[in-house]
Amino acid sequence: MSVRIIQVDAFTREPFGGNPAAVCVLPRPAEPAWMQRVAREMNLSETAFLVGRESGGYDLRWFTPTVEVDLCGHATLASAHVLWEDRHLAPAAPAVFHTRSGRLSAERRGDWIEMDFPAEPDEPAPPPDGLARVLGAEPAYVGRNRFDYLVEVDSEATVRGIAPDLNALGRLPVRGVIVTARGETEGFDFVSRFFAPRAGVDEDPVTGSAHCCLGPYWRRRLGRDAFTAWQASARGGVVKLAVAGDRVRLSGQAVTVLRGELLA
Repeated sequence: MSVRIIQVDAFTREPFGGNPAAVCVLPRPAEPAWMQRVAREMNLSETAFLVGRESGGYDLRWFTPTVEVDLCGHATLASAHVLWEDRHLAPAAPAVFHTRSGRLSAERRGDWIEMDFPAEPDEPAPPPDGLARVLGAEPAYVGRNRFDYLVEVDSEATVRGIAPDLNALGRLPVRGVIVTARGETEGFDFVSRFFAPRAGVDEDPVTGSAHCCLGPYWRRRLGRDAFTAWQASARGGVVKLAVAGDRVRLSGQAVTVLRGELLA
């Protein structure tokens, strides 16, 4: 199969920032084993594969270098960006995706792309044994949803400086661990980082699906529905979000950095 593959930096307006994702728009469904091999070859946190439906919209699947995942924000943002940029969709048409987490959609809002995602709220949970030692920081709160642990710590500086034991984190029975604190930098309501060594991603640069948990959490904490957030990885990225019932609207920007052709 010879198909185009496009690398997009998501949740950023500058090349080499945000979170890189590879996007393949396929002419027909591919074998999962082949998609997993492509994702391993790309060695990015996510590679997205899309197949158009005759009835409209696209089937969308996401793979890390080691596993298929149920929900991914930045690769969905990258996919919508590619569909418009390469004229698979008209500029004003919404992008509709059919995924393992149900129907997702994206629309252009000026220079931003707004996505409609399911909320993934956490519930308070007992911390795993030794969590403070593994993170190198004392949790102020620990919660869990169907994907991840959510850990609030005391300050933005703690989030930025955290250096967890990734081998130990990878043994936890979850996709990953979200670490967050209230924002102290002007313009940001909260900051976060996300570690998912169990899924083959030591630290994800900017994680849309984590904000499906962070939005409901900070709504409870701050009594508001809309936020501007900063994911404080080395690459970093801005996520705007608004919580409405059981949905979260995530907004970000994207830029194409690479185009190629898969020959195998």
